[in-house]
Order: sequence, then structure tokens, then C-alpha cells
Amino acid sequence: MTRLALIHALAHSVAPINEELSRAWPEAVRMNLLDDSLSADLARSGTGLDAAMHQRFESLAAYAEGTGANAILFTCSAFGSCIEAVAARRPHMPVLKPNEAMVAEAVAVARGGRIGLVASFAPTLTSMPPEFPPGTQLVTRLAEGAMEALNRGDTAEHDALVVEAARWLADQGCDAIALAQFSMARAQMAVHRAVDLPVLTTPGSAVRMLRHRLGA
Repeated sequence: MTRLALIHALAHSVAPINEELSRAWPEAVRMNLLDDSLSADLARSGTGLDAAMHQRFESLAAYAEGTGANAILFTCSAFGSCIEAVAARRPHMPVLKPNEAMVAEAVAVARGGRIGLVASFAPTLTSMPPEFPPGTQLVTRLAEGAMEALNRGDTAEHDALVVEAARWLADQGCDAIALAQFSMARAQMAVHRAVDLPVLTTPGSAVRMLRHRLGA
């Protein structure tokens, strides 16, 4: 039996990955860990991904591994170096950054063309571009106000703002659209209808990679 640990820094990330697993890998057993102070503390601190933040991620990972998890998936995209440190200490198990699988798929789908990256959490547009291979043609866009709309329960406004950002990227000549936040997966079909380009989500790509890595 495969047991997956899903570690979240935003409450909005919980449903998208669990819905994707229910659809694509229902036999996998899941445990969800949420610390919704991580993103707020990062935004407020001004110290970035410091030693204290690294230790918090290590503590979460150690707890998850202690429950018997076969793999760990982090679902918030602004904590790259913290997750890399967790993975380096665990060569015996898959530890995935939220974007890792989507980055690989986007590069393959774009075939050397431009990738449009949409984020609803501003720090992601600093932390995520370096995860793409050198030379990748990346165009980024913040869906400004989308996260705030989601926070107040206005899903229609959230999706509309994500679509607006994706349209702007399509106008820049992008060949594929990548939705950076797990919470943005809900807008995938709306974006695809608006831009008629491949639209990748972090939950979809992550589940495909985890299944492959675990031989499922």
C-alpha cells in the first residue's frame, strides 16, 4: 500500500491535490499536514528562507516520514530551497517540490518555445523561475488579486483573474501555460478554453511523477 504525505502551507492547496489523487490514483493512502502560518510568516518576515524556516520544513518532513509515508509532496511553491534540503536528507524516498513535475512537463510540451507562468502568490515569481532549466524561454505574470479573491471565497473572480493573466501570456507568444499554485488548478479548463494552449497544473503533473517514481 502506497502512503503519500501531502504537506501544505496554504489551506487552498488541500482540495486540489486530494481531488486529483481521488481521480487519478484513488488507491493511494493520503495524509495531509497543513501549517497555514508558513506563507504568512514568509511574507511578513523579510528574512526569506532562513535557517528557522528550513528547520520548520525539516520538522514537518520528519513527522510525515514517521507516519510511514513512502513519499512526500510539498504543495506551496515559494519554499524551494527548504524542500531541496529535506530531499537531500532523504535519498531513500521521493520528496517533491510542488513545481518539480510541472516544470519538466512544461519544458517537454513547449519544445523549446515560450512557457507562460501564472502565479497568484507574488513570491512564487521570484522562487520558481530558477527551477526551470537554463535557457528556458519563460514569461511570467502575476494574477494580481486572485489569491485575495480566493481567500474571501470568490472563486469566479479568482478564475477570471487567472484567465486574464493567461490571455496576456498567450498574447506574448507563449506555447504553453503553467499554473504555478496548487490552488489555481481549479481554473485549468477556463484557461484552456480562453487560450487554446496546453495548460499544465501542479497537482496533475505531481501525481503523474509520483506514480512513476513509486512504480505504481
